[in-house]
Amino acid sequence: MNTANVEETNEKQAETEESQVQSSEDQAKAAEATEDEAENEGTPDDREEQTDWQDRYLRLYAEFDNFRKRTMRERGDLIRNASKDVLESLLPVLDDFERAQTAAGDSDDIHGLKEGHQLIYTKLKQTLKANGVEQLEVQSGDVFDVDIHEAITRIPSPENSGKVVDVVEAGYKLNDAVIRYAKVVVGE
Repeated sequence: MNTANVEETNEKQAETEESQVQSSEDQAKAAEATEDEAENEGTPDDREEQTDWQDRYLRLYAEFDNFRKRTMRERGDLIRNASKDVLESLLPVLDDFERAQTAAGDSDDIHGLKEGHQLIYTKLKQTLKANGVEQLEVQSGDVFDVDIHEAITRIPSPENSGKVVDVVEAGYKLNDAVIRYAKVVVGE
């Protein structure tokens, strides 16, 4: 065989392979088109069922969206009004202070004024305790504890090194969680 015949044979084989590949691609496209047409041309019952499922999906989605919005709104209301009960319980104490101020302007009885202020103080402490607020018990000589104390200054005191020397401001906790640390002076 000569080279010209070999080249012609190779060209014919390449053309044949190309035409086979192209025809297989055409067959695959035709099969896909037939499947798509079969899906689109389903029976009326299939189309009705598909419409029914789409309707159910849209209704369920809308219901969930409404639920989400309602819970967000309720949560916002809850956050805004969370302290309402505590503040309402403090209003009588405020009324007592107003009455005490009015009485202080008309009275010269110092002992009565002190007693009135002590009653109001006791009422306020009871109201706070009823709402879960308690004062931290901190005294001079206690070991300094960073979980309940806040050191505002350190003073040289060899006998009280690492201990509370003075309590400047009381600390408070709400249901076992510290809401204000006790401000103390610590010895070095």
